[in-house]
Amino acid sequence: MATDTTPQTPRPDSALDPAVAATLKRDGDGLVAAVIQQHDTGEVLMLGWMDDEALHRTLTSGRVTFWSRSRQEYWRKGDTSGHVQYVKSVALDCDGDALLVRVDQVGAACHTGTRTCFEGRSLPVTS
Repeated sequence: MATDTTPQTPRPDSALDPAVAATLKRDGDGLVAAVIQQHDTGEVLMLGWMDDEALHRTLTSGRVTFWSRSRQEYWRKGDTSGHVQYVKSVALDCDGDALLVRVDQVGAACHTGTRTCFEGRSLPVTS
């Protein structure tokens, strides 16, 4: 049985500034990784995915919006949980394929209820 690998991410045309859009290097689904970091401590909170429209919403609303790969829809962090991410700054990495979004996190960043999605998940390192 053949598996359809066509991206299932229908998204509307974006109002993202064309100059910003031109700098992005998206994956095959039109997405860019977004590393979310607490602005005042430098703590890495989570990783999410954004397309042009999610980035536009993040840059213009003051709240972080992601594209959910599992639900195939936009979600603004905190709308259901109350664990809001207020945007302090957004930077693009040197390759254009990742974003650093510095936020003021209210409550847990992870859907499991932990402060970060990395808390308690360290892997053993042998060197």
